[in-house]
Order: sequence, then C-alpha cells, then structure tokens
Amino acid sequence: MQKFRSWFKLYFRETDKLLFFLCLCASAFGMLLVYSATKNGATKLIPAELRTMIIAVGAGLILCLLISFLDYEVIIRLWPLIAIFCILIMCSLFIWGVAPNARQDAKSWLDLKVFYFQPSELVKIGFIITFAVHLDAVKDHVSKFTTVLLLGIHALIPIGLVMATGDDGSALVFMLIFLGMMFAAGVHWGYFAAGFAAVAVAFPAIWALGDKLILNQDQKNRILAILYPDLYAKSEAFQQNRGIGAIGAGQFFGQGLFNGNYTQSAAVPESENDFVFTVAAEELGFIGAIAVLVLLAAIILRIVVNGKRANDNASYLMCMGMASMLAAQMIINIGMCLRWLPVIGITLPFFSAGGSSNLCVYIGIGLMMSIYRFNQKTPAADFRLQRVVTRFTT
Repeated sequence: MQKFRSWFKLYFRETDKLLFFLCLCASAFGMLLVYSATKNGATKLIPAELRTMIIAVGAGLILCLLISFLDYEVIIRLWPLIAIFCILIMCSLFIWGVAPNARQDAKSWLDLKVFYFQPSELVKIGFIITFAVHLDAVKDHVSKFTTVLLLGIHALIPIGLVMATGDDGSALVFMLIFLGMMFAAGVHWGYFAAGFAAVAVAFPAIWALGDKLILNQDQKNRILAILYPDLYAKSEAFQQNRGIGAIGAGQFFGQGLFNGNYTQSAAVPESENDFVFTVAAEELGFIGAIAVLVLLAAIILRIVVNGKRANDNASYLMCMGMASMLAAQMIINIGMCLRWLPVIGITLPFFSAGGSSNLCVYIGIGLMMSIYRFNQKTPAADFRLQRVVTRFTT
C-alpha cells in the first residue's frame, strides 16, 4: 500500500493537472446545461440524456487515466492495428449501420443494444495518431508533390468512408483536422492556396450538378437557409431561428439557470445536444456564452502549448491534431447556433449530451496527458500495464 501511495503521488505530480481540471470543469458545466434543457420533459429524477452523458463521461475518464499511464510511443507503435481497426469499424456501418434519428439516410451509428455508438468519433482519434505517424515519417520532404499526394490519399480514406455513411458533418471535421496537421507539419502554403482555389472554381459545378456529385437538395437548402432564413423559416431554418431567439433573449446576464423561456419550453430542437450553446446563452447570458468559449479555448491552448514543448515531432503533431479537432467542432457548432454555418450535426465538445462524443474526446485527452507525462525531464512513473503493453509491442 505504501508503494502504491508513493507511485500515485509521483503520477499525480507528473500528470497534466491543469488540462484534466479544465476538462472536468467543461463537462460539469455541460451536464448542468443538459439537465436544464431536459429536466421538464423527464419522467425520472435524472433525465435519460443526462444519464447517458454521465455514463459516457465516467467511462471516458477511466479510459483517459488508463491511456495516460501508457507511454504514447507504445501507442504510436500500434499504428497499423489502429488503422486496420478504424477501417473495419467504419466498414461495419455498411452492414449494421443504423440511424436513430430523423435522418434515415445516414447510417452512421451502431446499435449495441445497450446504447448507440458513433464510430466516426473514435476514428477521429485513430486518424490523428496514424496521420501524425505518416507526417513524421516524411518530415524531411513533407512539401514534395508525391508526399502531399500520398498524405491526401491517407486522409481521403476516412473522409470517404464517413461521407459514404451520410455523416457529412464529421467528414468536414476530418478535413479540418487534415488541414490543421498539414499546416503544423510545415507543408508549403502553395498547396493550401491551390486547394482552396480548386474548391472555389469547382463549387458552382458541384452546386449545379447537385445529387450527381456531393451536395444533395437537403444540403443545398441548409446553406440557402443561412442566406434566406425567413424563406426557410418552417423547415431548414426553423431550428436556427429558434436558437437565435434563445441567444438574443439571454442578453448580458441571462434569464437565470433553469428559467430560460425557450429552453424550458423545449422551443429549440436538440438544445441538449447540438444546440446546447443556446442554453448557456439564454439562461446565463453573454457571460455564460463567453464562459463556454473561454473553457474550450483554454483546453485547446493547453494542448497546443504541450505540443510545442514536446520532444519529438510525432507527439507535437498529435497535439496539433487534437487541438484542430476541438477547434473545428467548437467553431462549426457555435457557427450553427449563430446561423453563420449550416446545421450539419456537430456536437460541442464536453458540453453536448452525445455519449459517443464525450467518451471519445476523453480518449483523446488521455493521449494528450500521456504526451505531457512522457515528455517530462525526469522519467515518468512506471506501471505494470505499461510494462505488459511494451513487451507486447517490442
């Protein structure tokens, strides 16, 4: 017992307490908002959505701590298995994929009987690991055309699989992770300029051809709803218009926790999930909305700082990938709530009620904590699980 206490004190001293604390604060804040959004329609003391979130965060925290025990270099050595697993779990959606919501064309979930699981959330973390390994392997010639082409093919595999299941929002997040990690790796700016120019030139053709390419009519309508909210007020713009109303009603100090008119009357669809930001803005006002942004920005900044301090390129790139993922989801989600971007079903990390999202984001945080621990000047505390996995991978 004395040995365990000594080891625990050493682990506690080595681990990234600030990042862990920030994540816990964000999750606790999120649970409070989810409870407010769901308590009136609940038949039990703890609403089903909040119960799912609590279980997901609890399981995520356990996995986070277990992963933080492992040397991230051990995880890196497992990249072939991670890549194969990610491809297989995405391919499983073509056989067993279900749509537990209104969109029956999006087979992006697995029904595990006890709960629904969205594999793309886990594959994001897998992609960050495998893509960091790839970028590290070609770091000496990362701006060579053939290298960039192969990196693009690497990214297109998960993006294509995710899009094929109908999960366009997650596909966009993958694209932004790809761009963020490519930028962090030092790829020449000319490739980014050429890519954006190509998209700008091709967009009119993509729009005109519609279903024959990428954008179907539903996706077009969601874009048009941003430009003409009154025209689509009873359809695609309905959720966003209600969200804007809730945000505006909060003003500076808010209407009070559990007292928001829009929130308590369930006027904003998915206010416990994709539109949880509207709950913070209505009930806690501008101050509450800023608190959400500050917490997420602090988590992202902490990950970036840890990446900058890392001793090797692969761990730096993984940190940049995780930061890119969180930043992308934050910008897209809040952009949806403010009617700056179309609704594409992206959760707000740590705050939305989604079980898959909360579970997998903590897996990513565990990886970030491992990178922090094993980049200290003194060797990190040993642990039996670490030795077993190391033997297995060497």
